[in-house]
Amino acid sequence: MPEHRIGTREKWQVARDELAKLEAEQAERNEEIKRQRRDLPWVPVEKEYEFDTEDGKKTLAELFDGRSQLLAYNIMFGPDYTLGACPGCTNLGDGLDGSLVHLNHRDVTLLCLSRAPIEKLQAYKRRMGWQFPYVSTYNTDFAFDFGLALTEEQAQQIPEVKEMIDNPPDWLQEWSGQIGAELKDGLREGPSWIAFARENGTVYHTYTVMAPDPFVAPYYSFLLERTPKTQPAEPRTWRKDEYPD
Repeated sequence: MPEHRIGTREKWQVARDELAKLEAEQAERNEEIKRQRRDLPWVPVEKEYEFDTEDGKKTLAELFDGRSQLLAYNIMFGPDYTLGACPGCTNLGDGLDGSLVHLNHRDVTLLCLSRAPIEKLQAYKRRMGWQFPYVSTYNTDFAFDFGLALTEEQAQQIPEVKEMIDNPPDWLQEWSGQIGAELKDGLREGPSWIAFARENGTVYHTYTVMAPDPFVAPYYSFLLERTPKTQPAEPRTWRKDEYPD
């Protein structure tokens, strides 16, 4: 027998109507959040940065690729990772390619960033079959300046991070094995979305959101939320070529 309550179509409709009210309230709240997000002040980026890309060195302005908006996801893939990027971030990356053409036609350039050297990023991109631009911030201050990564000293000064390093749960120890790096190095990378605008030759930082905000892979945050069964609370993920089955 199913382990969930069973009811009539009439009872289902009553419960669904109640849920619809909550969903409407959430949608209204989301509209207010979007309004406030767009109302954040733009901060001019005055420091010069140079990134390693598949097409050679590029400045932050050049990453816009002729568009006025730049949206980037910082994948957890530090210089010390020997086995590849964070599996969770990799899951998110798997869902980005289909959005490229649509965002490009709406004046948005989408790409991903990581602190690992460009050679590692290129090899991993080929392995995953990704098409989006993948840019290395290796040997730059960019990730640290914008809070996308922590120095060793900063990691030790954040109680939550230090606790995870000193007393990691089982899933986090397994994650450390998946990336091939010690937790003291692996947890210094910050999974984050960051946005910039370019206007009249000036680049502006407009927005950043970091974990644990809900920006995981769309299949997890949107599709699985609408399936009947609850997913395990343990944040365990696999790369698409490493599922145990």
